[in-house]
Amino acid sequence: MPNKIVSVHNIHKFYESGHVKVHALKGVSFDLHEGDFLIIKGRNGSGKSTLLRQLGLLDKPDSGTIHLLDEEVIQMKEKLRAKMRLTKIGYIFQEYALLSELTALENVMLPAMLLNKKIECEKRAHRLLSKVGMERRIKSLPNQLSGGEKQKVAIARALINDPKVIFADEPTANLDTQAANSVMKILKELNKHDNHTIVMVTHEPEEEVFANRIIHLADGKII
Repeated sequence: MPNKIVSVHNIHKFYESGHVKVHALKGVSFDLHEGDFLIIKGRNGSGKSTLLRQLGLLDKPDSGTIHLLDEEVIQMKEKLRAKMRLTKIGYIFQEYALLSELTALENVMLPAMLLNKKIECEKRAHRLLSKVGMERRIKSLPNQLSGGEKQKVAIARALINDPKVIFADEPTANLDTQAANSVMKILKELNKHDNHTIVMVTHEPEEEVFANRIIHLADGKII
């Protein structure tokens, strides 16, 4: 049996929307194992991105437990949560989240610069950009790249510190069909051949074929 990467038990999350209290997650529970490619699907407002933010340590649920690599992370001190985000988690955002003044290479290097020497970071960033087919664009700024190219840089950046799990929040939402297919093939290759565990939010039915597991959320519950 593969090692358990994430264990979620009975998490609830509330937030304020205007003067209304919204119950965004309602008792969500599941386990994620090493090598899984999990897709979280559901309509807008179903709680998909809210759930991903809890798993990626970008937010905290109001109750329940989340174990990441056998460590309970909800009660963990913020300094340790920040270290875990940097060293154990890779995150791919819908809007790329690249720094406009940095080249593709520098954007990829940035998370690793907090942990390693520059020369080590640069070598690894070169390798990862080649892995995602961006070796010829390493000196390009984000405004010189297409949406698909930006997302490939973001994938390389997510891999730079060799994370145990990669979280992707609708990584193809802003891409055309060809670019989206290219990004999904890269993610599947990382999962299948490099054994990266991936959790991805999407509402695109055609992307479900890339996953070995699917969670369907509706109104904050797994259905």
